[in-house]
Amino acid sequence: MRYAVTAVISVLANLLAQELTVRGAPAAHLMVSIVVGTLVGFAIKYVIDKTWTFRERYTTPYGEAQRITVSGLFSVLTTLIFWAFELGFYAIWQTDFAKYLGAVIGLSIGYVLKFWLDRRHVFRESTV
Repeated sequence: MRYAVTAVISVLANLLAQELTVRGAPAAHLMVSIVVGTLVGFAIKYVIDKTWTFRERYTTPYGEAQRITVSGLFSVLTTLIFWAFELGFYAIWQTDFAKYLGAVIGLSIGYVLKFWLDRRHVFRESTV
């Protein structure tokens, strides 16, 4: 349940960052807003997952760097799913609503997959 809550928070942060990017730089390419949203969402999700979702203690700088790297690699995989839905919906319907709907669907699928990957390979020492 905690993972679902953090996923919702991350999705909202991602979409808000995208919208703020579009409004702040309306001439920027669509991918700029998507990349900004993805980076914001990843950072927020990792910190909340480590401290609240999995309640994993800090180990060493090397251990943390290793966790962030593995989580980041898994995020690349799930981000491809997310982007495929977001860009696919936008390509088909050419509306912001469709783009954001595709983003929510893609992020939802990606986060289910990422939960299982994180639980098994990233936060192995969690207290949950």
